[in-house]
Amino acid sequence: MSRLKEEWVEQLESGLPPKERIVERNIAITAQYAAWYLQNQKLFKWAGMAAFASRQVGIALAFSEMMHAPDTFVIQEETPNQGFSFDPGKLFRSALNNLFSVPSFMHSVAARQLFLADLDEIRRGNNTIFADIAWAHAAYQQSGIGEIEKNCGGEDDEYLLKGFRLIDEGSGILEKAGNEEEARRVIRNGNILLLRHEQLNTLQPVFDAISQQGRIVVSFGSELDFSGAVENVKASFSSFSGYFETLTAIKSVTDREHRWQWIENDVLPAWDRVDSTYAEGSGLKKQLEAFVAGESTMMHQVKQYAANLFSIS
Repeated sequence: MSRLKEEWVEQLESGLPPKERIVERNIAITAQYAAWYLQNQKLFKWAGMAAFASRQVGIALAFSEMMHAPDTFVIQEETPNQGFSFDPGKLFRSALNNLFSVPSFMHSVAARQLFLADLDEIRRGNNTIFADIAWAHAAYQQSGIGEIEKNCGGEDDEYLLKGFRLIDEGSGILEKAGNEEEARRVIRNGNILLLRHEQLNTLQPVFDAISQQGRIVVSFGSELDFSGAVENVKASFSSFSGYFETLTAIKSVTDREHRWQWIENDVLPAWDRVDSTYAEGSGLKKQLEAFVAGESTMMHQVKQYAANLFSIS
């Protein structure tokens, strides 16, 4: 049955926890992306990658909840080594000390509220992406490309509609034997257009609202870690752009050109490697099934990951 875009959005929203249950809601969004990929792995490439990206956002959101106990995030000093050595990880931890030390930062009410405001923008971005793109996946899966064409307009036409038209074209090619390589190429290009819509139309206003200090932290925290799906495959903005460049804000993930350069040259190749491993019993399939299962197990993992991110073993 045909529906308006607002009705598709409302249907999906009704299946999520309320916005004030921040971490649980993120887990549910991650689970929905993973479910779409598992239901149609050949077509819904954006959804698979979005599941990992949403899981990463969950780390920041869990951190937001844990900021009520700031002593947890004081980074302990390491015993200095003799001689000179350049340790990018230590440099990053030193930067975090400057940002999160007690009392200079965390006991500063103004700075604390500023950073909480940045985390709130990240939460808003997670919700906005879901509202902006998820409806089209549900509409396409249930009613086909015509449902998306009927409901698109304005900014949706540039990337979202064109992306799903390419995905639909690739689906048609797949049904004809002997041209799977062409079908995969067309489907990949369609999903990249969905990614462009997400990054350029949906996320940029969120990044523009983040504070200068927050932009550095967000840049260091921007990565897709595919551990659990495929070992040793990770796309990190700071590693790609340079630790010094990221720390000094010469390069920032909040800059659309810097961000897309990273996505195009690091994130997408990493995701292509991960996606190519999909098979029954593969690590990727098991990891996405874990995302779908969600609930307390994944919440524990997200909070543990957030705690580990700001500690030194």
